[in-house]
Amino acid sequence: MAAAVGAAALTAPFVLGVGALGASAVGPASAGASLTATPGIVQAADRGGYGPFGGYAYGGASGYAYGYGGGQGDSGLSGLPGGTTSTSLDTSDATEEQSVGLALITSTLDYGAGEAAGTGMVIDADGLVVTNHHVVADATSLEVTIAETGETFEATYVGGDATRDVAVLRLTGATELTPVDLDPTGVAEGDVVTSIGDAGGDGGSLTAASGTVTDARTGIEVSNDDGSTSRLRALIEVDADIVPGDSGGALLDADGEVAGMNVAASGGGTDITGYAIPITRVLRITEAIIDGDTSNGVVLGYEAFLGVELSGAGTSPVLAGVLDGTAAATAGLAAGDTVTAVGDITVTTADELSSAIATHAAGETVSIAWTDSDGADHEAEATLGAAPIA
Repeated sequence: MAAAVGAAALTAPFVLGVGALGASAVGPASAGASLTATPGIVQAADRGGYGPFGGYAYGGASGYAYGYGGGQGDSGLSGLPGGTTSTSLDTSDATEEQSVGLALITSTLDYGAGEAAGTGMVIDADGLVVTNHHVVADATSLEVTIAETGETFEATYVGGDATRDVAVLRLTGATELTPVDLDPTGVAEGDVVTSIGDAGGDGGSLTAASGTVTDARTGIEVSNDDGSTSRLRALIEVDADIVPGDSGGALLDADGEVAGMNVAASGGGTDITGYAIPITRVLRITEAIIDGDTSNGVVLGYEAFLGVELSGAGTSPVLAGVLDGTAAATAGLAAGDTVTAVGDITVTTADELSSAIATHAAGETVSIAWTDSDGADHEAEATLGAAPIA
């Protein structure tokens, strides 16, 4: 079995799940806890705090970690998959040549509930960056640092494919960047490769892990945050030490060209097996995102966001809280209020409220009607914000 989570948390004082309207908060996260590696369980900091990957144990001798983000600081990793410690990894600092076109990505999650780190690749001189979708999932703001120059940019989410784990970002104000060199011909079993990424998610120099291709086309089962499972198909399997933080980074061929994008790794025993998405597939999905083609699993941009937390009692749209600085807060909504309408749509359940918000776009102004805890009726205009990346 496997665990699927997004980029790992760096700091997370609490977990807050927020969607089109904002789900209930999940209790305190153990941001101060360290990890102890356990054979057969791939461990890393997940987005909600520090602990095993998604909290799931994996069957068999090894497990696949989908969503290899990176921990940082005092609450970082104390152990790596299968009991391998950082001192036993076959890695080195990436060279300047290997770092060209690579980027370090820091995501602020769920309006400040935590941070996450991962890697990306520049594919366009004017600031397009490709990464794994799980690196940016749940992000409400993104910051990208170009490894070669140290320049840092704010980034927006163009779109992504969560199932095939590819996302595209656009850097604000970026020009004349150096893209990665691509290898469209692919690699074969036995080829020498090198994984490049922000191992550990510490935001420092990139790390290189060399190895060989052990299977040029294989698939793995991963389990998602909600407990469901999915399959990543036709991946490149390598014996390089791909570790937390490397997600979205480059798998270079012997000529230093990008043959794949790091996506997952397995743990068990003392060996790490890494997996990468072939770069040709990454580019096909990227092209669909840029072209706005949503016919095959691509979702574009941000969903609309009201910014409320719903009460867990019953199905009516009673608010348990309101996120500061959001559309709901600006409109004057407060805990204990019951939303009764969004625009011309009457809502009587939480699901109806979610559906009503989903009919609007981020940035759109809409009227919100509600009844407060004293029974008084209210109505106000609200400009919907951008939801965390779904």
